[in-house]
Amino acid sequence: MCKIFKHAITAAVLLLFCGMFFSACAGAPKDGSSSGGQSRSAQQPRPEWINSPYSKYSERQYIARTGSGPSVEEAEKSALANLAGYFGQSIRDEQKITNIYQEAVKNGVTAEWSDKTIVDRTIDTSASLDSLVGAEIRDSWYDGRNTYYAAAVMDRAKTAQIYTDMIRANQIMIGNLVNMEQAEKNTIEGFARYQFAAVVADINTSYSNVLKVTGAAPVAGLKTGDEYRLEAVEITKTIPVRVLITKQDEVDRAGRIQGAFTSALSGFGFRTATGSAPYTLNINFSLSEVQLPNQQNKFARYEVIANFTDSATRVGLLPSYSINGREGHLNLPEAENRAIAAAERKIVSEYADLLAESLSQLLPRR
Repeated sequence: MCKIFKHAITAAVLLLFCGMFFSACAGAPKDGSSSGGQSRSAQQPRPEWINSPYSKYSERQYIARTGSGPSVEEAEKSALANLAGYFGQSIRDEQKITNIYQEAVKNGVTAEWSDKTIVDRTIDTSASLDSLVGAEIRDSWYDGRNTYYAAAVMDRAKTAQIYTDMIRANQIMIGNLVNMEQAEKNTIEGFARYQFAAVVADINTSYSNVLKVTGAAPVAGLKTGDEYRLEAVEITKTIPVRVLITKQDEVDRAGRIQGAFTSALSGFGFRTATGSAPYTLNINFSLSEVQLPNQQNKFARYEVIANFTDSATRVGLLPSYSINGREGHLNLPEAENRAIAAAERKIVSEYADLLAESLSQLLPRR
């Protein structure tokens, strides 16, 4: 990757790695209280900030919320959750988006597209993106009986700067992801890069919503994740896939199994090819008679295994699809026909969804 991108910040990871920071910076009450017995906090008047955090923290400068719980940790979690709740759904993404991003971080995928300068300064957090970068616990108090209180605070100006920087860093990451030659773009790898760019763009949308709440100016030039997903769909229309099935002439002369898979691929946008193609859907289909004791009927067992592979390397690119079952009838040929029909129905009802789910989570290679 060009040196011009070596200083791109992996800022999006901050959101995925701030939870332990909260715990570390606020693990003990700030006023000397402890979890056991009477404390100095209980001997002092109940602080006004518990009911009105802006009595201590200027609303013009801060966003502040309080929380309570049976322990210091629970009180701090409550305060942070209430602070996150102030932003409403603006800081929440779908769990699937979160999982994709976390997997990319764990696998080091994001390091390929941006620098690790800030990654090394971050630590783990919850999976729900409801923690806020820049939030901190400023106060805690124990009532001497069974309840702890905590105040979570965000400095508006600092928060605005943090999220603005993260958005701009993510824009650089997205630019790196989609910057490729046309020949590379019209491949499964190009598709994966656009899909992941969509994930980063979704996270930027969340960051932008946080900026709105802080009153900061929006960052210009943002695109939605759906814009990149639409481009990814267009890429699939340029990609030919060969559907290759074994033993079809012997057990499925009508080509119903191959046709079911071809339909699923076409429905997603792929061009299916009968000759050579950069990608192959290898299908192994078999039928076998099943002998069952004390049965007048004849039974046929079907088994289907399908793998989407790179034709040149024969490496599987998507999860393997496998189904099996058995059907019966008074004679074996009809039992086989029923088995083929059952397999066809199952492929039609399942494979398109599996294909869509697998491709939506496909990550670009490191």
